Amino acid sequence: MPFALEQLLAEREIERLLLDYAALNDAGEWEALAALFQPDGRMNRPTVPDVFIVGREAILDAFRARPARVSRHIVANIRVTVSGDEATATSQILLFTGAGTAPLVGTYQDRLRKTAQGWRFAERRGSVDFT
Repeated sequence: MPFALEQLLAEREIERLLLDYAALNDAGEWEALAALFQPDGRMNRPTVPDVFIVGREAILDAFRARPARVSRHIVANIRVTVSGDEATATSQILLFTGAGTAPLVGTYQDRLRKTAQGWRFAERRGSVDFT
């Protein structure tokens, strides 16, 4: 039974990581958001799926450089698979912006690793499914 509990706790910690990413993104808390990645982690923006930003510092710089906006990310359909100190997760997002543009619907596919600081993104790969 302890293994099942550990599995559930890891899944919940990862779900919280995905939700924290969305909340920190909406709040413009770039340092805290970048800290969710491993030092060599990488991410892409869902609107530019073939271009990766590599490294925690580069991720922080990319978020700092983007124009200010009001946004709300809704995260749903989170599915987590844990295998030891590594995991994968998928989730769907609905993004609303205050710019009057149509909401975006997208998917994230994540690779994660457990660190001394908790679960961190090794890779966050997003795509836009439709607007």
